[in-house]
Amino acid sequence: MNKIWLVIKREYLTRVRNRTFILSTILLPLFFIGFIFASAYLSISSHEKQKVAVQDSNGIFKNSFQNTDLITYEYPSDVNADNFKEKGYSALLEIPENYESSKDSISLISTKQLGIEAEEKIKDQIDDAIRNQAFLKNNIDKKLLDSINKINEAGSYQFRTVVKQGNKTEQSNSALSYGIGYGSGFLIYLTLFIYGAAVMRGVMEEKMNRIAEVIISSVKPFQLMMGKIIGIAAVGLTQLLIWIVLIVLLSSVSTSFFSADTLQHAQAMNTSMGAAGQSSAAMNFMNAKATFLSANWALIIPCFLFYFVAGYLFYASLFAAVGSVVNEDPQEAQSLMLPITMPIILSFVIMTTAVGKPDAPISVWGSIIPFSSPIVMMGRIPSGNVPGWQIIVSMLSLVVGFILTTMLAAKIYRTGILLYGKKVTFKEMGKWLFRKG
Repeated sequence: MNKIWLVIKREYLTRVRNRTFILSTILLPLFFIGFIFASAYLSISSHEKQKVAVQDSNGIFKNSFQNTDLITYEYPSDVNADNFKEKGYSALLEIPENYESSKDSISLISTKQLGIEAEEKIKDQIDDAIRNQAFLKNNIDKKLLDSINKINEAGSYQFRTVVKQGNKTEQSNSALSYGIGYGSGFLIYLTLFIYGAAVMRGVMEEKMNRIAEVIISSVKPFQLMMGKIIGIAAVGLTQLLIWIVLIVLLSSVSTSFFSADTLQHAQAMNTSMGAAGQSSAAMNFMNAKATFLSANWALIIPCFLFYFVAGYLFYASLFAAVGSVVNEDPQEAQSLMLPITMPIILSFVIMTTAVGKPDAPISVWGSIIPFSSPIVMMGRIPSGNVPGWQIIVSMLSLVVGFILTTMLAAKIYRTGILLYGKKVTFKEMGKWLFRKG
């Protein structure tokens, strides 16, 4: 055990002192937060107010269009398609006399595109105006119509979803659960590739540089493999914790760069833009902060840390086994990695289903089988619909799977690490698994 600890210490200190590790650990959160808030700032600052001239042949739309923070409507009599730009208007909205006829169409004329948000808002105003005119034609009182519209604008009800399990009742947020589940699963998916490949490259470098021969003279192959796997796992966990702390601190500090007026303007635009504006990633990020703490973090965080570490350990031993049999040909490494990477990719595909349908059979089985459980289970847990026994069975099967894969990988590792100049096949590796001694 002391020798394994020495290998762990060497792997950990060598990598955390590396300049690449330090720069990536610090710069990635800065880039992530900077990208989000730059997107939010550009989204807010790039929306210039549009002034639209309305040419209404019937005169029935004059009092129907409502000005917003994004668009102002005016009804000049001396503006047409040739001079609206000189008159200071962004666009001209032409409403023909027979606008309800299929031969005539309502046209929005501009010298440049106004953008999806502005165009959708104008179309909504036209739809509302036509609907109101239809109500008035059918002798519906205008005051009654205005009162109905005010109720609709203010919101006549509050909608919430509640999950009831036995005597326990709690409010749910499907969008938040989806986002946390997808983000957690995707992060573990990247981790398996990034740090698994790091284990494989580390083994390959030691083998190619003949360092492994020297180390194995005093350390058993199994001890070397386990020390390398755990040491790199500690590096990955350290980097993850630093990222979480930095992202939380930077996101808190970054909000101070937005003035109160800017945030109010963003909120007003988000309300006035309708579906197009609400789909903006920058706006969603700001609105999500209010509901982010409502998730069951007491369960999500421990489970994430477990599947992050256990999932890595499960696959890292397999990556180490591949690295031990690879010589200098990179194509050989790619072909041998295929049986390892395919289950990871398949797990990600299943996870995309699990975040939306956590109770589906493929989601349940995918979260229990060790090859896919680290990614799929983290896609299900934020929903709050996973029975406790399934989480326990999933964790136990992953631990047992890690022990078995480590034992099998060790048999390949102890032979492959000292094998040079020969291309190893899967058939030959299969023989090593049943070799005694």
